[in-house]
Amino acid sequence: MSTHHHSASAVARQLQTAQSLCEQRGSRLTPLRRLVLETLLRHPGSMKAYELLDALRAAQPGAAPPTVYRALDFLTEQGLIHRLDAISAWSACSDAGGDPHDLLVVCTRCGSVAELSDPALGQRLADCVARAGFTLAGHETELRAICTQCRQPAPEQSA
Repeated sequence: MSTHHHSASAVARQLQTAQSLCEQRGSRLTPLRRLVLETLLRHPGSMKAYELLDALRAAQPGAAPPTVYRALDFLTEQGLIHRLDAISAWSACSDAGGDPHDLLVVCTRCGSVAELSDPALGQRLADCVARAGFTLAGHETELRAICTQCRQPAPEQSA
């Protein structure tokens, strides 16, 4: 299981991996795309578009929604980030270029993400979907959940 808490050295390694993957695929990791990816890598969990835009504007004041959305689309297509439909947000893929994963578990309260791999379960889901007359449109299944931290009761306040 992989959750998103990246050290500075891990961020640097993942940015290098992203650069290499893009070069191998004949794509460009432009400065804005790199900045979007780095911002997501440095942020624990996930970010909504407006949070990401605010964070980017600190480093690049002219960042505009259309260019940020294009960067998000590119990074998603390259498998470097995940679009999380359950919470309308994005998160960095913690193992881009590494072992594949087919399940994303998303906390609907805090936005944390776990990347899991269970090919047998993925195949069972695909078979079940096929029996209903459908074909899965993607290779990842997103599950909505509540993480351990969000399940913890709030500390009682003394009066």
